[in-house]
Amino acid sequence: MDMPVNAFKAALRDGRKQIGYWCQIPDSGVVEMLAGCGYDWLLLDCEHGPLDPVMTLPLMQAAAPYPVSTVVRPAWNDPVMIKKLLDCGAQSFLVPYVQTAEEAAAAVAAVRYPPRGIRGVAGNTRASRYGAIKDYAAKAEAEICLLVQVETAEALERIEDIAAVDGVDGIFIGPADLAASMGYPGQSSHPEVRAAVLDAVRRINAAGKPAGFLTLDEAALREVEAAGGTFIAVGVDFAALRTAALAQRAAWRD
Repeated sequence: MDMPVNAFKAALRDGRKQIGYWCQIPDSGVVEMLAGCGYDWLLLDCEHGPLDPVMTLPLMQAAAPYPVSTVVRPAWNDPVMIKKLLDCGAQSFLVPYVQTAEEAAAAVAAVRYPPRGIRGVAGNTRASRYGAIKDYAAKAEAEICLLVQVETAEALERIEDIAAVDGVDGIFIGPADLAASMGYPGQSSHPEVRAAVLDAVRRINAAGKPAGFLTLDEAALREVEAAGGTFIAVGVDFAALRTAALAQRAAWRD
């Protein structure tokens, strides 16, 4: 059996825009439905919401028959958690709250086998298709995509250093934590926050890396896209469900 090609990583490398959707509902049917909606990537979020690493496995299986990539966000830059996600078959990662080049390098090490990293070696996992992929350990690194999330004012100051770390495939701007770090908690669309995000996107591109972003503020999404955002997420499952339910109830309210 051949190594599965990481279409998401290839698209970022080629500079092709990738539109994504955020998944926090821990249900394979929901992920399967979203996988058929035409998005380029789905983010399985273990940082915020009820998902844990083991729960991502059936969600990745649900999306697998569809032409969509799954990206997994661990709860932290934790090599033990990342190892579990790797063994479950995750090929693309969004590692949160990366503050320095050293922390970015630690995330890279977590997804690479020795001697280039610290990933533990296991033979019969979903990652290797339970041993069916010949020479998996030698081939895995080429198809792993590592994205790091910079989400504080301090981290934004170090974008160029973080982008220069070998093995970092893209940088994602987290607007909510960034807003809080700038003194505007709960105000992701504050003009100063939006200006900082757009400046960061341009600097990420100038450093030769693709830039990512998520917000439910469509005007801000369009600004990021125009500034050079490559992988942007345009919705969140819980938020979309609640918005639709509220709108429908309002339409029927006496």
